Amino acid sequence: MSKPVLKTRQQFKFFLPIQTRWADNDIYGHVNNVTYYSYFDTAANSLLIQKTGFDIHTSEIIGLVVDSACSFLQELSFPEMIEVGVAIGKIGNSSLRYELAIFKQGQPQAAAQGHFVHVFVDRENRKSTAIPEKMREVLEQYLLPSE
Repeated sequence: MSKPVLKTRQQFKFFLPIQTRWADNDIYGHVNNVTYYSYFDTAANSLLIQKTGFDIHTSEIIGLVVDSACSFLQELSFPEMIEVGVAIGKIGNSSLRYELAIFKQGQPQAAAQGHFVHVFVDRENRKSTAIPEKMREVLEQYLLPSE
């Protein structure tokens, strides 16, 4: 299996700083792999909340994760400040694909990287629903350039 092309800070317009916690470390002394997904989830939702005004408590729609992946490139551990870069890889009718990367403080290349897909559904009936136009317009500012 070949290594993925490393993402760099220049590919991202939104960053969320996160302080690793004591509880993030596992018995081997590094951040446990499942915690990286927590960082991804926190950063993707922070982009929605901070930049689009998405209200996770009262919105008529919610985003459900239907796909995610992570490539682990360098160990993280407590105590460490990290930054999670978030970009939008694709905007569909009812889905968003986030491209994410975790950077150690001061490092230009990702320590971990992956993706995360939200499908937006009606909060009550869980049926797929279109991403609101106002949200779509804001998120387009974070689209990765076409390759």
